[in-house]
Amino acid sequence: MLECVINISEGGNPSQLSELSAELGPDLLDLHSDADHNRSVFTLAGEDPARTLTKSAAAMFDIREHHGVHPRVGIVDVVPFVALEPSTFGEAIEARNRFARFASEELGIPCFLYGPERTLPFIRKHAFVDLSPDFGPAQPHPRSGAICVGARPILIAYNVWLKDQSVETAKRIAKTIRTNERRTLGLQVGPHAQVSMNLIDPDVTGPLEAYDAVAELAPVDHAELVGLVPARTLARIPRERWTQLDLSGEKTIEWRIAERNRRLSGAGD
Repeated sequence: MLECVINISEGGNPSQLSELSAELGPDLLDLHSDADHNRSVFTLAGEDPARTLTKSAAAMFDIREHHGVHPRVGIVDVVPFVALEPSTFGEAIEARNRFARFASEELGIPCFLYGPERTLPFIRKHAFVDLSPDFGPAQPHPRSGAICVGARPILIAYNVWLKDQSVETAKRIAKTIRTNERRTLGLQVGPHAQVSMNLIDPDVTGPLEAYDAVAELAPVDHAELVGLVPARTLARIPRERWTQLDLSGEKTIEWRIAERNRRLSGAGD
């Protein structure tokens, strides 16, 4: 099975997000929205729901009206395909390329590929400057911008909110704890400072290590999981830390897929 974790540049309109969610049915494994980031993360099962969501979001939103603290290149900003067992990384690459061809040919949205070729941060820095799209027009779509379409291993998006600290402190912490396995940003989110992280190799650096790295440098208000975690990541964290780290058994990929399968089985009875 392939998982697709689509990042949409809209997080402050619950009615529109509910409308998008309703179209996805059981294939929507998780939805996380943040009004200050003005961003929503849809965790999906399979390729077809990714196309459904992209069509609807591209028709519904306009990048020219978007404001938010998170970097973005388009309305449908990031579309990574992730191979879950027994699927292979090669199958994720093929799904990525099919999706980029679909979005460029049917919707006219330029697409930049990431994965073995280049990283997502590289695209954010170079898109339309000295890097041309891999598929589609050479210029951003007037309403939709562009899409970063990737194939990657499982990663964990994770935020740690600081207690009574400035954004300068968050930026300093982000720089201090940044590694190859832990991509970090220090952000001002509403009245609060946040260290926002992508944990690229959760078997090496997971939520526990990320939280504790921040807590060593500043008081922490709370942690926030964005999306889901692999069950193996949760299993190596002491259960007494789960609540502090915003984790639970129901927030694992495996639990949500099993729940999806139960719903599909029930729908077919």
